[in-house]
Amino acid sequence: MDISVRSATPEDDEVTEQIEVAADALLIDRFRAVDWPPPTSPHERTSAPGFVLVAESLGDEDDAVPGVVGFVHVMEIDGHAHLEQLSVLPAYGRRGIGRRLVEAALAEARRRGHSEITLRTYVDVPWNAPFYASCGFVESEPETPLLRGLVHVETALGLFAHGPRVQMTATL
Repeated sequence: MDISVRSATPEDDEVTEQIEVAADALLIDRFRAVDWPPPTSPHERTSAPGFVLVAESLGDEDDAVPGVVGFVHVMEIDGHAHLEQLSVLPAYGRRGIGRRLVEAALAEARRRGHSEITLRTYVDVPWNAPFYASCGFVESEPETPLLRGLVHVETALGLFAHGPRVQMTATL
């Protein structure tokens, strides 16, 4: 499959929201969750400091329909880069698209002058912490007000009810 990673445009807003909903469905099913937080609105995602990259299928004999199939959202707050969301359409999972998006996000964060990037994720979900570890992230402690604040947000959203969560950091 031919995939291109590029910066998101306003025309991608609706599809990134749909991709997040589809990807979240995997977690909802896994956890049998009856109350899951809604996706980030496109306006909130694009108005936050940082960047969004999309993976676009260019179409080929295996995938005749071109279009955006995944995205990564990195927030830049207080001089810190934080990978907020990585989502790939489930039908395109396990094809290396998530890895390509993570690699592109790391490169863009490095290009923007960051020396590390963090994220928060589920420990026991194979496509969460184990996947990110394979991308070079290691477990770390939330040491800044921003990162400690993210733990409080996750608590308020009820994310810990579905399993242990962890912060991970990659050096750029």
